[in-house]
Amino acid sequence: MQVVIHPGVHKTDDDRLLKSLRKNSELFQASGVAVPTPSTYRRLIRDTLQAMENGPPAEDAAQLIFDAMLDDEQPERVLLSNENFFCVPKLAISSGILYPKAEQKIALFTELFDEADIELCLAIRDPASFLPAVFADAPTESFMDFMDGTDALDIRWSNLIWRIREAAPDIGITVWCNEDTPLIWGEVLREVAGVEPIVALDGSYDLLSEIMSQEGLKRFRSYMDAHPNMTEVQIRRVIAAFLDKFAMEDAIEEELDLPGWTEDYVDRISTQYEEDMFEIGRIPGVQMITP
Repeated sequence: MQVVIHPGVHKTDDDRLLKSLRKNSELFQASGVAVPTPSTYRRLIRDTLQAMENGPPAEDAAQLIFDAMLDDEQPERVLLSNENFFCVPKLAISSGILYPKAEQKIALFTELFDEADIELCLAIRDPASFLPAVFADAPTESFMDFMDGTDALDIRWSNLIWRIREAAPDIGITVWCNEDTPLIWGEVLREVAGVEPIVALDGSYDLLSEIMSQEGLKRFRSYMDAHPNMTEVQIRRVIAAFLDKFAMEDAIEEELDLPGWTEDYVDRISTQYEEDMFEIGRIPGVQMITP
C-alpha cells in the first residue's frame, strides 16, 4: 500500500487539498485510491506517534489505524492530510529552525507504517508572508518571541527538506510553492492522488474562485468548456491570462506590518526564497511541481 502524508504546511492549505480531493471520491475509489475523513485518523495518528516517542508501536498499531479510517476498503493508495502533523503554529520555528520536530515525526510515521510505501507531499510559502501569517495564529503577543531570536533572512525551506530526506531517505518527496497553486492546482491534485496526468479531476480550479472575480471565473469556465483538449502548459497560460485581467487585487495582496520590516527587507527575504527553490530542486529524490 502507498500512504501519502500531506502536512501542510501551515497557512498554505486550510484543508483545501482535502476538499478538492474528496470531490473525486467515486473516481478515486474505482482507481484504488482512498481519501479518508480526517476525523478518522488525525487524532489517532497523533496519539500513536506521541506514544512511540517512548517505545515501539504495538504490532497491530498500523492495522488498527487502517481499520479505523478505511472500514472495509482495501485501497492501493491512501491520502492523509493534517497541517498540524509537524506541530501547532506556535511551535513552527525554534532557534532558527523551521518545524524542528519534522524529521522526528516523519521517522516515526515511516516506522509506524513500515510495510507501506510512504510519500510526503508538501507546500511551502515565501517566509516574508508565511512567518507573519503563522504568527497571527500563534498565542504569542510578540513577533520577536515567536521568532525565538531568529532573523527571517536566516530561514531556509531547503534545510527542512534536507532534514526530512536524511531522516527518511527512502520516501518520495513532492514540493510546490503556495504562490503557484492557482496555476498548478490540477497537477497537485493528480500528483497527490497518483493518477495519470490526463485524468480530469473536479476541483482543479477551486483556488481561482478565491482570487478571481465572478465575471472572470464565468468567462474562464466557458473558455475551458470550449477548449477541452488543451495541454497542461496551455491551461496554465490561460489561467495566467485570466488572472492578469480578472484577479481581485484585495485577495492577492498582503499587508505586512511588523517592526523593522521595511520594503527592502521584505524584498530580500523573497529573493532569498526564490534562490532556495533551486536548492530544494537539487535535493535527491525531491520532485518540484512548478508552473
